[in-house]
Amino acid sequence: MHAQSLNFLFPNDVHIMWSLMIVLYPYITGLVAGAFIVGSLYHVFGRTELKPVSRLAMVASLSFLLVATLPLLAHLGHPERALNIVITPHFTSAMSAFGMIYAMYLILVVLEIWLLFRKEIIELAQRSTGLKRAILKMVALGVYDISEEARRADHRVVKVLAALGIPAACILHGYVGFMFGSVKANAFWSTPLMPIIFLFSAVTSGIAMIIILYETLSAVNGRKISGDCLQSLAGYLWLFATVTVTLEILEIVSLSYAQDEEWLIVGPLIRDKIAFSFIGIQMVFGSLIPFILLGIVVTLKRYLTAGMRNVITFIAALILLIQVFSMRWNVVIGGQIFSKSGIGFRENYIPELGTREGVAAALCIFLIPFLIMGAFNRLLPLAVEDGDAKAGSH
Repeated sequence: MHAQSLNFLFPNDVHIMWSLMIVLYPYITGLVAGAFIVGSLYHVFGRTELKPVSRLAMVASLSFLLVATLPLLAHLGHPERALNIVITPHFTSAMSAFGMIYAMYLILVVLEIWLLFRKEIIELAQRSTGLKRAILKMVALGVYDISEEARRADHRVVKVLAALGIPAACILHGYVGFMFGSVKANAFWSTPLMPIIFLFSAVTSGIAMIIILYETLSAVNGRKISGDCLQSLAGYLWLFATVTVTLEILEIVSLSYAQDEEWLIVGPLIRDKIAFSFIGIQMVFGSLIPFILLGIVVTLKRYLTAGMRNVITFIAALILLIQVFSMRWNVVIGGQIFSKSGIGFRENYIPELGTREGVAAALCIFLIPFLIMGAFNRLLPLAVEDGDAKAGSH
C-alpha cells in the first residue's frame, strides 16, 4: 500500500516544529554570504566594473549578518541559553561550530569595512565637534594617515581579508545546508546536494539583493546607474540562478528516476502538498521567468535601452529573491509535512500574524538590516567616489 493512501500520523508528528523563523534564518544568512561574494569579486578578482557596488555589498553583508541570529533567538523558548554554545563549546556540534564561524566571520567583515571607510571616518572626525568627534576618533583607532600610499596599503589588506572571507562565507551558509542534509531520517533533506544547493542559492539571492539595493539607492540619491556594473551583475545572476535551479531539478529527477522508498514520500509531497509553492512559485514563476528576463538582458543587450535593461534586471532580481525564499520554505516546511514514520502527511502550515514566530515578527526582523544600511549611509556614503576608485585600483 502506498504512503499517500494512508492518513494517520504518530501523535508526536502533529505540529510543525520549525516554523517561519527557521525559514527566515537560512534566507538571511544566504543574503550575508551572497552579498559578501559580490564585494569580493571586485576586491579579490579585480572585476572593476563592480566597483560602484563594492562597498554597498560589504555593508549589506554586515547588516544582514548582525540580525542573522534573531530568527533563531525568536524561535528558542529560552533565547538567553544561546550563549551556551560559545561559553561551553562542543566541537562535535554543528550549531556550536556555527557560533564560532559566525564570530570569526563577523570580526573579519567589521575589519574589512573599517579599512574601506577609514578615509571617510577620519575626514568626518576632522569636520565634527564634541562627542561625535571623540567617538569617530576612537573608531579611527588613532590612525590618521590617509595618504595615497596608506590607502594602497589599506586596499592590499582588504584584498587579503576578502580572500579569507570567501571560504568563510561559503562555510557560513553551506553549514545550513549541511544541517538539513545530515538528517538521515528525512528523505526530503538527506542528500549530499543540499549544502551545494543552499550555497548557490545564497549567492543568487545575494546578487539579486545587491541589484535591488543599487538601483533603489541610485534612484533615491539621483545617481546614474553604471551600465557596465548592472550588466555584469545581471550576467552573474543569470549564471548562478541557472546553476541553482539545475541542481534543484537534478535532485528531484534523481529521486524520481531511482524510484526507491524515498520517492514514495517525496513524490506525493511535491505533487500534492507543496505543489503550488514548489512547482508554481519556485520553479515556474521564480525560475523560468527570471531565466528568460535575464537571458534577454545578457544576450540582447545591444537592442535594449539603459532604462529597459534596468527595469528588466530589477524585476528579475526581485522574482529571484522570492524564488530563493520559496526554496527555503519548501525545504524547511515541506520537509516536516510528512510523518517521521513515513506514513501520512500533516495539514499545510500557515503562519500566524502576531505571534512570536508570526509574519509581523518576521517582517520586523527582515527590515532591520535595511534600517542599519540607511543609518550607515547617512553617516558614511555607500557610493564609491571616483577618487576612491582610483586609489583602490593601484
